[in-house]
Amino acid sequence: MLFQWLSGNKRYLLLLISVLLSACSTDSDWRTASRESAGLAPDPAQQSMAVVQVYAADAWGWRGWFATHPWIATKRNGESRYTIYDVIGWRGGQGRPVLGIYQDIPDRHWFGSKPRLLVSHTGPQAEALIAKIRQAALSYPWKNEYKVFPGPNSNTFVAWVASQVPELNLKMPFSAIGSGYISNYKPAPPAQN
Repeated sequence: MLFQWLSGNKRYLLLLISVLLSACSTDSDWRTASRESAGLAPDPAQQSMAVVQVYAADAWGWRGWFATHPWIATKRNGESRYTIYDVIGWRGGQGRPVLGIYQDIPDRHWFGSKPRLLVSHTGPQAEALIAKIRQAALSYPWKNEYKVFPGPNSNTFVAWVASQVPELNLKMPFSAIGSGYISNYKPAPPAQN
């Protein structure tokens, strides 16, 4: 009888599932969840070569059962810090662009979730990719837009960069919800004078 009631009230079923999944979360508060390095990226003090790496981690809380958050980390030859490229929805809620380009630890846990390395390039091959990645990020058409579903979101951004830089050889994971959003992109026609 309960199953029949829940199947007829799908929004209540989704709410119940969300609550149960939240209760199973190991990190009860995103503010205290781990943001430490996972130890996956080469240490710039020991690796002078250029590095390009793409990471994905389970999204925070119950969303992590279904979705990932990806980002790109680059380091030019001889640099002592990594540049991170990512899209985060809450930046938009603060009136900022959702696209971020900044220096940080490249392989941080994503609020308690250890990242997985999706692709890695080093040396001259990585050095050749870095300018292309930056250009692709700067040409991202949804710098100020974010929607969890169907996109544009963080997966849309990384899929966009991968489409603009095919030499990256990146295959997005199945759980990269929003990565297919780029198929809807149609550039604006040139302005007529």
